[in-house]
Amino acid sequence: MIEVKELTKKYGDRIAVDNISFSVKRGEILGFLGQNGAGKTTTMKMLTCFMPATIGTASIAGFDVFENSYEVKKRIGYLPETPPLYPELLVSEYLNFVADLRAIPRREKKKRMDIVLDRCQLGDVKNRLIGNLSKGYRQRVGLAQALIHDPEVLILDEPTVGLDPKQQSEARSLIRSLRSERTVIYSTHILSEVAATCDRIIIIDRGKIVAQEAINSLGATGTMTKTEVIVQRSSENVAQCLRSISGVKNVQCLSNGKERIIVESEAQEDIMAEIAKVVVNNNAGLIRMAPVQLALEDYYLDLIGGKRGVVI
Repeated sequence: MIEVKELTKKYGDRIAVDNISFSVKRGEILGFLGQNGAGKTTTMKMLTCFMPATIGTASIAGFDVFENSYEVKKRIGYLPETPPLYPELLVSEYLNFVADLRAIPRREKKKRMDIVLDRCQLGDVKNRLIGNLSKGYRQRVGLAQALIHDPEVLILDEPTVGLDPKQQSEARSLIRSLRSERTVIYSTHILSEVAATCDRIIIIDRGKIVAQEAINSLGATGTMTKTEVIVQRSSENVAQCLRSISGVKNVQCLSNGKERIIVESEAQEDIMAEIAKVVVNNNAGLIRMAPVQLALEDYYLDLIGGKRGVVI
């Protein structure tokens, strides 16, 4: 569905995207992961025909992005980081306007509007001014405009940025529900977002792709993992016993109303049973134990050996 080959974008002597190649299959949700400034948005702008490449090729649904942009634009829906909304319009007025821009026939327009209003859960606010909506609802309107022409491909640039946890969860559920209907590229700097939403990820650093892997093997290339242990009573003896477990590299004891221990270990070692044994043997009172979802920076810096790139 999407093929990118040796794509490069330069601004003078500065390279924003550096010779990247990847493909996305029909019906797949691809997470495009990287720190702010890594080259994600530049890549999204090239794929959506908003920016030419310096070198390289890209095609969507068999059409060249740079030589046949009209056909490509008919087949993609794009939600940029800042949705292209008009606060002085009602939600229904705005979607009607977008439908006209997309040249949706009049006989189909109401049907398409009803579908996206329902899919994006906007029925209750369709007659409200966009400027009076919450951030979460404005993002839904942005997604509705990207879906209104029923595109084969959906490209989302930081779709949950600025949303509260409940709104983020709702947005992820909505995006997951699209999996069977269309191909999705999901650009984000939040590792937990791709882990909860995507089938596969690409990690980009300073314009270069540094990893591509299926979500079920996420982190397999990393060297360390963390486990959070919540106990009733912590002690230095518990910490010392945890440090003696084979594969454990570091133990942190924290407290802010509850006793919390972070155990850092080699990724290939499954130590949760050993941790539980230590806690029980020391009568520390095990409350909860779970792997820590690594933040992007932890995983990312581990993957590239701790190097930090310049902001692009």
